[in-house]
Amino acid sequence: MAGSQKDKEPVNIVAQQAILVETILKEERYQKLFTNYSINPFKKMHTLTGKPNSFHDTAEGEEDSNFRSVIARANEVPTKKYLTPQTESQEYGWMTQPLIEFDRHDDRLHRPTRHCEITKYMDVVWALERSKTAN
Repeated sequence: MAGSQKDKEPVNIVAQQAILVETILKEERYQKLFTNYSINPFKKMHTLTGKPNSFHDTAEGEEDSNFRSVIARANEVPTKKYLTPQTESQEYGWMTQPLIEFDRHDDRLHRPTRHCEITKYMDVVWALERSKTAN
């Protein structure tokens, strides 16, 4: 026990204070003061009617066009809001338009299912098996 107390170094208050000052300076350098407050457009909200005897609540034309545009933009699908996907998950299904036009008469791209006598027979057999297991 006596050896473990000798191994401990005394706390260096000056070094701890220097670390604290450096941390605060870094925080202040990257900190932004946010003063533009508005309602979160992604949160569902309930509109309340105004008070019946209040002139401010019954005045006509007090709708905020900027707020309306923010809400409309928040309700759009991501492909209309952004030019490119914002996350890795959005990359799947981002481009929904086909790359080439689909032509059913072109045998290179369209291979319809062809039935011969054996495949028609097996379709009937499997349909009978499914109907037996369903009952």
